[in-house]
Amino acid sequence: MAHDDHSGTDIAAASSDAHDPLVSPGTALVVADPFENPGFPPHRPRVTDTNPQREKRAQRTVTVLFYLSILGSVWAIAAYMLFPIETNDMASVRTNNLLIGLGATLALLAVGFGVVHWGKALMADVELVDERHAVGGTEKSRVAAAQIFADANRESGFSRRTMIRRSLFGALIAFPLPAVVLFRGFAPQDKDPVHLLNHTMWKKGTRLTLDPSGAPIKAADVTLGSAVHVIPEGLAEMTEGKLEEKAKAAVLLMRLEPSALNELPERKDWSYSGIVAYSKICTHVGCPVALYEQQTHHLLCPCHQSQFDVANHCEVIFGPAKRPLPQLPITVDDEGYLVAQSDFHEPVGPSFWERSA
Repeated sequence: MAHDDHSGTDIAAASSDAHDPLVSPGTALVVADPFENPGFPPHRPRVTDTNPQREKRAQRTVTVLFYLSILGSVWAIAAYMLFPIETNDMASVRTNNLLIGLGATLALLAVGFGVVHWGKALMADVELVDERHAVGGTEKSRVAAAQIFADANRESGFSRRTMIRRSLFGALIAFPLPAVVLFRGFAPQDKDPVHLLNHTMWKKGTRLTLDPSGAPIKAADVTLGSAVHVIPEGLAEMTEGKLEEKAKAAVLLMRLEPSALNELPERKDWSYSGIVAYSKICTHVGCPVALYEQQTHHLLCPCHQSQFDVANHCEVIFGPAKRPLPQLPITVDDEGYLVAQSDFHEPVGPSFWERSA
């Protein structure tokens, strides 16, 4: 009778899978041998590994690319200064954007191409196996980590190739400078930004008007529980600087039961018959606060969920905002229209360095 050397293995495998619905009864399972490790393919040296002249040429190429990146960053800054944006001149906007964009593009592409060429032509070209190991902070692992940094330094030639290292540092230092300079464009160029941020169009006697129609609002027309978007009288008819002024002067007008307002003694006359007006510009980063919860008297900023309590001088009750919304003092004129008593008594919107209140 023939004897199969694998019968014991087959029987054990079959018995272990006797209850497996995918295996037919009586089927003999054979355990296959594991795949043989094929190893690494034959190593093919690069031309820079065998030709010193080509290695020097690659090093010069990488250095030139890094210096081109520095040149692109400097050009972006120079273009911002030499080709300023003129008011109501779209040609100057296009020229400014084009030239700054070309400089920033050169800065980014050159440093990117330089790093890639450095890695492909000059860094160590050997095949490695990254073995999995237990995660831990033992002394042995720390020594191994230090050795990895040392090997990376040796393989990349970072310490040895001074020309590349210095040009890379220069490119990385110069690259963010255009962005730093461009931030200056966010502030007014011809006027004191501190004064502009401290004052809005509101002044004594300015009527509160509906946004965007500009229709004046009578106190008798503001219903209990309502929230109305308000702008200063005259803003709707402006042709220049309208958006800039609206960004500072936008107001939310709400009417509560007078008994629901917890007003400070010095602000008792800032409201009128339960009608209060607060800046619509969130004190966190300047998003429009536009969601009003009628029952709780809470205002919500949709950007980062800051919440303000209208009944308590719009103090912050939740979220990242750090100070209450500024209140606009209001009253009514002889015709019953709502008017401002003055400008805001503090700067609106997010805080800035020169803000004194």
